[in-house]
Amino acid sequence: MTDLYAGFDNLLFDRPAPYVLRVTLNRPDKMNALDHALHQQITSVWRVIDNDPETRVSIVTGAGRGFCAGGDMEAMPTGTQTDPGLQFAAGLRDAQGLVNAMVEARKPIVSAINGAAVGAGLAIALLADIPIAANTAKLLDGHLRIGVVPGDHAALIWPLLCGLAKAKYFLMTNEPMTGAEAERCNLVALAVPAEELADRAVAVATRLSMVAPTALAMTKYVMNHWLRQNRPIFDLSAALEMANFTGAEAREAMRAMAERTPPIF
Repeated sequence: MTDLYAGFDNLLFDRPAPYVLRVTLNRPDKMNALDHALHQQITSVWRVIDNDPETRVSIVTGAGRGFCAGGDMEAMPTGTQTDPGLQFAAGLRDAQGLVNAMVEARKPIVSAINGAAVGAGLAIALLADIPIAANTAKLLDGHLRIGVVPGDHAALIWPLLCGLAKAKYFLMTNEPMTGAEAERCNLVALAVPAEELADRAVAVATRLSMVAPTALAMTKYVMNHWLRQNRPIFDLSAALEMANFTGAEAREAMRAMAERTPPIF
């Protein structure tokens, strides 16, 4: 593997096919939850891939039995660790950075959603250009469970993919869905048996790698303008999420989750 990726110690890289790079989130003992280091690496890797002449298409997946469980709960802000203004600015910057990096990546991204994809992990899964899920994968936004607005990606892309009624239902109730259900709701492009997922993702990525690369990149750029024109909606959701993190409701929701008791609002 090229030295381009030497600094990404929380990610694994392999080449399952010519011109295809597979990026694997590698914290399997934590269900690949995003601590600060992994969050920064999965945000910055797309620009490196764009500058890699050996890669035309990337696949993103998770090590072990999960895709990505979202933000690491141990690293979640609670409104008490630091100055609220600094916390707000840092959280907003990180949320915007991850989403914008994937939207603006020039080369196509295929996600192979091999297990639970929650919160920011679901953002990585669904902001891929072609999301492919195992039928049994569990997709859950999860933000309202911890007392905050869905600010990672959902307000930006869910109404576009599955319609406003379905988006409101799943985001407000926090009802999880399987990969098969996500395909029926148009949240993912394909859902396949779990044992076929890796091969199907490689097959789709290989097919993309054979397309005229400049035209393919331009097609992605044009299609993602649907997301760019709705970026103010995303910015508002991310800002309100960070504001919620400073409040008592988020603290109570996270306490209840940690103690496995019902929250009291």
